[in-house]
Amino acid sequence: MKVITIVGARPQFIKAAVVSRALKERGIEEIIIHTGQHFDANMSEVFFKEMQIPKPTYNLDIHGLNHGAMTGKMLEKIEEYLQKERPDVVLVYGDTNSTLAGALAAQKIHIPVAHVEAGLRSFNMQMPEEVNRILTDRISSVLYAPTIQARENLLKEGYQSFNIEIEVVGDVMLDAALFYAKQVKKENKQEAFFLCTLHRAENTDNLERLSSLVEGLNEIHKKIKVILPLHPRTAHVIKKHDLALDVETIEPQSYFGMIGLLQSCKAVITDSGGLQKEAFFFKKPCITMRDQTEWVELVENGYNTLVGADKNELVKAAINKPFDQLNFTDQLYGNGDAGIKIVDSLIRKFS
Repeated sequence: MKVITIVGARPQFIKAAVVSRALKERGIEEIIIHTGQHFDANMSEVFFKEMQIPKPTYNLDIHGLNHGAMTGKMLEKIEEYLQKERPDVVLVYGDTNSTLAGALAAQKIHIPVAHVEAGLRSFNMQMPEEVNRILTDRISSVLYAPTIQARENLLKEGYQSFNIEIEVVGDVMLDAALFYAKQVKKENKQEAFFLCTLHRAENTDNLERLSSLVEGLNEIHKKIKVILPLHPRTAHVIKKHDLALDVETIEPQSYFGMIGLLQSCKAVITDSGGLQKEAFFFKKPCITMRDQTEWVELVENGYNTLVGADKNELVKAAINKPFDQLNFTDQLYGNGDAGIKIVDSLIRKFS
């Protein structure tokens, strides 16, 4: 059996690494196509070596374009390599333009598509990611849902009537967190701190929202330290609008660096999708600076608090929320064996 994996961003490489290890363990040939969607200077030789991630077979170097041009160029090039390699199945992850382009290219030439992280919904069609994940789900042959809620989303949309298989396998990012945590030295910081990230376009591109969140973070920092790895885009916007950000900012962190900070922090404040889950993996409460989240089970079980861009709600959640009442006993994302479940399923279906 031959598998082609489509990736376009650093988080997708980390997810794909989980399945790659399982493919190698089972003796399955894998070819990795990197679209280049998110140009990342940190993805050097050291990145692949430290993370034990297979290097891409093909690198398309497509980035810095608008959605239409980017997806179109990816579709053209991915189809070329699929025609050349003729895999038994194409694996795509998550909700990027690379995900959709890979699924479209494969479906058009009748190669089965397996979508990892299927069924996630924010119910906000203004998000490009929401469009990508919905379309990818619909044209896939098998959907690997990370949670029961993700499967329920698909069933509510009528997927039981389609010729598409759905399997709940758990979350590959839990596999990754457990695997890589063993290699990370915990940050030994003496005083309590919040780990914060702020980079989502819905916040950084809206001055009213960004100003409100900056004011809220400043207020929290007066009482409990806020450590913020500052994204270059966020830094640019803050400087452009002359906002006073009075928290402890540090350089953007590697995945290992973020794990070290996660292990030591009091709680997480973020607008990131992935970090909401990683907070849970490391038994840390999370406050999310968004109006919706794909990870509704975290909110429903009290591990995550949505505050939107309301500075008063943000401060209240950070200062007054009784974090010590959370016991993190729920197994919302499986047991850390999603990768091997996915590979064994692929072998049953496509070998």
